[in-house]
Amino acid sequence: MRVILAFAAVYLIWGSTYLAIRFAIETLPPFLMAGARFLVSGTILYLWARRRHPAPSRTNWRAAALIGALLLLIGNGGVVWAEQRIPSGLAALLVAVEPLWVVLLVWARGTPPGGRVLAGLAVGFAGLFLLISPGEVLGGGAVDMLGAAVVVFAALSWAAGSVYAQRAPLPESPLLSTGMQMLAGGSLLLLAGTATGEWNRLDLAGATLRSWLALGYLIVFGALVAFSAYSWLVRNVEPSKVATYAYVNPVVAVLLGWLLASG
Repeated sequence: MRVILAFAAVYLIWGSTYLAIRFAIETLPPFLMAGARFLVSGTILYLWARRRHPAPSRTNWRAAALIGALLLLIGNGGVVWAEQRIPSGLAALLVAVEPLWVVLLVWARGTPPGGRVLAGLAVGFAGLFLLISPGEVLGGGAVDMLGAAVVVFAALSWAAGSVYAQRAPLPESPLLSTGMQMLAGGSLLLLAGTATGEWNRLDLAGATLRSWLALGYLIVFGALVAFSAYSWLVRNVEPSKVATYAYVNPVVAVLLGWLLASG
């Protein structure tokens, strides 16, 4: 039951976060928004978990920092930045290449994919493109190639972080480990925002209620609930199975885009 609930959270909630990101960055700078999201959620998780678990070691922190950089700075940060240039539905569709990256990375680590894994990849991609074509997402518009390329690279980084996390020297507590990753990734995202001059563009008074509500949703549901579920899955389920969320998220993202934001 725990596995089913974790997959449900990742499948459904993360599918909705693409639109929430789009709303949040309408009036909030992307890297600063993402950094605040993960610093707040990471602080909550870390302080809660530390009440029951010992302090992590330096080795634990190094592993968490690397995972935070791969998953949150590059993986999530890349998608957040790219959604300034491409529709949220297209971003979710491009992230669907992640299962392929996972299979290739696991193969490079010495475990070749079996027939069932390859068949699953084929069925997943075929089903996704039968349900949602790029043309439907774009509505006949042109693709911003830079934005698309950044999302594909972000998916590769996310896959690398997920594969590494399966064997990384992390604390036994999933909540403590997740909080550490968020603190590291959130700090790096704030540094990215500083490096790109986002503080000069930050106007808290001018941020809309919709952006604030979207940020709150991303903190509570996208990070505290869904990312915690994902971190637990990565350590307890095969990476190729965990990555199947990338086939479901685009469907949720596109449906919500049509309903709430016209894509």
